[in-house]
Amino acid sequence: MQQLSETPSGRARTGPSETVLRYDSPAGNWLEAMPLGNGRIATMCFGGVGTDRLALNDETCWSGSPESSRALGTAAGEIGAGVVERIRAAVAEGDVRTAETLARSLQAGHSQAFLPLGDLLLDVRVNGRLPLPAEVVDYRRALDLDTATATSSYEYDGVVVRQEAFVSAPAGVLVVRLIGSQPGSLTLTARLTSQLQHWTAATGSSGLGLLARCPANVSPPHVNDPDPIRYADGPAAGMAAAAVLRIRSDGTLEAADDKLEVVDATEIVLVLATDTGYAGWDVTPTRTPEACRDSADERAAAALAREHEDLRQEHLDDHQRLFRSCRLDLPTDPAVYDLPTVERLRRASTADDAGLAALLFNYGRYLLISSSRPGGLPATLQGIWNEELRPPWSSNYTVNINTEMNYWPAETTGLSECHEPLLRYVESLAASGLVTARERYGCGGWTAHHNADAWAWSIPVDGDPKWSNWPMAGAWLCRHLWEHYLFTEDQEFLRRAWPVLRGAAEFGLDWLVELPDGTLGTSPSTSPENDFVGPDGAPASVTTSATMDLALISDLFGICRETADLLGVDEPFVERITAARRRIPEPPIHSSGQLGEWATEHEEIDPHHRHVSHLVGLFPGDSITPDGTADLAAAATRSLDLRGDRATGWSLAWKVCLRARLRDGSAAHRLLQELLTLTDGTGSDYTGDGAGVYANLLCAHPPFQIDGNFGATAGIAEMLLQSHTGELEILPALPTAWTTGSVSGLRGRGGIGVDLAWSPAEGVVVDVTADRDRAVVIRIGAEKIAVDLIGGKPFRLDRPLPSAPVG
Repeated sequence: MQQLSETPSGRARTGPSETVLRYDSPAGNWLEAMPLGNGRIATMCFGGVGTDRLALNDETCWSGSPESSRALGTAAGEIGAGVVERIRAAVAEGDVRTAETLARSLQAGHSQAFLPLGDLLLDVRVNGRLPLPAEVVDYRRALDLDTATATSSYEYDGVVVRQEAFVSAPAGVLVVRLIGSQPGSLTLTARLTSQLQHWTAATGSSGLGLLARCPANVSPPHVNDPDPIRYADGPAAGMAAAAVLRIRSDGTLEAADDKLEVVDATEIVLVLATDTGYAGWDVTPTRTPEACRDSADERAAAALAREHEDLRQEHLDDHQRLFRSCRLDLPTDPAVYDLPTVERLRRASTADDAGLAALLFNYGRYLLISSSRPGGLPATLQGIWNEELRPPWSSNYTVNINTEMNYWPAETTGLSECHEPLLRYVESLAASGLVTARERYGCGGWTAHHNADAWAWSIPVDGDPKWSNWPMAGAWLCRHLWEHYLFTEDQEFLRRAWPVLRGAAEFGLDWLVELPDGTLGTSPSTSPENDFVGPDGAPASVTTSATMDLALISDLFGICRETADLLGVDEPFVERITAARRRIPEPPIHSSGQLGEWATEHEEIDPHHRHVSHLVGLFPGDSITPDGTADLAAAATRSLDLRGDRATGWSLAWKVCLRARLRDGSAAHRLLQELLTLTDGTGSDYTGDGAGVYANLLCAHPPFQIDGNFGATAGIAEMLLQSHTGELEILPALPTAWTTGSVSGLRGRGGIGVDLAWSPAEGVVVDVTADRDRAVVIRIGAEKIAVDLIGGKPFRLDRPLPSAPVG
């Protein structure tokens, strides 16, 4: 029987199809396993029969150190203002090849990799025998997003075996509980192993420790390096790491240096904690593996001493405080409720399953809660889940779109505190980027490029200038600082953020050049990660004034102007950026009516390229809107039409956001359906073939990147509520297929909470609650309603459903 809850408008809703991932067999590989995390410790649960694996990650487990980063960052060629001027001269003369060659001299090395810590391996015997998957009956596996719990169960030899796992943020541990339905029916052997240099040793009478060393350097997979995983001693050595497993059981427990064994048990509770030597982006990690083990063991032992139900309830209270703050329900065919998620994905290719979109939305919020908690590092390209020593793109922070996308749903879906790791990390990157701006370019302020890592790498990496020589990451990341203020109106935070905002704007001001027509532009300039046809007919990327550059700099200058006004900052610099902003031209509209990606209309190498960098002003920016800049919005629409839908997973998600801002619910829905395509990820990395989601709903680039999950959640939120124009716009891009639904806990700028419910019979019911007294304009379709809200007091509005998109 399905649980019912009440929507804000009083309608009953059903929900298990939107908060549970179900499977009828164990995970056959990592991309079928179920992710758990507490922001620090992560695991992928395979739910194996007989033999099981829980893949382990710690968010601070990275290769390298500040010393190794400094060594890698030593440029091999000329750097500084002089070479920048030579590049600009080559660009002005149309000599693209010289410009590219000189640009490469500014590059150096690569960022470091987020690493897998290890594996917890379990052999579970039932009545003394190791069951095989084919020998069990009634196998079930599930990930419950509402409880952040992974479960698996099966029956073998008359015994029902159930496993439950969760990762507690308050306790800082992974907890696994095994129960057999018959007394004394379970025998367990538990081991810890790792791909890192490691050894294991017993820890007391009930524990096992994994002690490890991380490499001093890990080269990205795309780098042809004869020694890609390198260990070292001395100041540039990789950091230490450790994991400790402790067990409590009603059976007999024996501990050895390589395993823990429990026999004749009915219930077994395993508690695992991790630690590393990471102490900050600029701090040499000096802790030993033994010190990391002792720290982890202290947490594991403390948790093991507590009752399991106390640990579990504490975990539920902590997780549900965040997860239940916002939820989407879209009714679907009840026949799908108990189907395995894989079957639902296959079925969705021929029959629309609105509940899958709601599941994807709720899953994205679950993943952000699980991978990004205050005090930690930001979520990487793979969140905090990675199984490879040389992961795709180093599983780092790719800050020309992907890291930003990870945090798009943080404010709009009520997870502002999960935004904190990125907001704080930007401060570290700004400190690192001060040196990069001065040494690489002779500029003031700070800058960052395509890649970053736990050591706040900010230097252009070795590679093609079309991705490497792009110094606009600082400007883009500053938009996150501003959005956090807009949603929270926290002036204390804004005051702390001002030096970072100002520093990024200072670099932007120095980076701008006066063009022959008197406007300001950027040179050299690239549009990540796209090429155009160069003068010699070959791919080229270095030019003047890519649209993304000017959109980001103009946006940043505007943010700084508003921040200065709010904080009462009165200094000549503010007037300088205000004057400079007036000289930055609007994005060009080119011959086919599309928004120009570059100032000059170049022939594109790939007209269907996955990046749509030139549309950043539409989303996540706010300089292009259907009402305020109708011509630019129409050009953006044309650009999307020309690019086409087909793309990598994260690109599909960005396009959902863009179409939502254009109030095109039909196109946004079409893109979501494309994203909700089951894939095994065997297609090309760059064409989008094989893009979609894996069996566990994680997004396929391919390979796996988590940004598409977060981007999809943000896009769905934009379809239901927008506030970037100063109005609360209700259901601006509602697809016709979502005839009935409800969402609670969406957030609008200005500290406003919004709950919605809609149906053809009852129209739309809106409950709006402001954190403090304020006047707002609520827009539903073409109607605008001015309301004076009283802080903390809900205001309800009933209206007919908008009959069609406005824009």
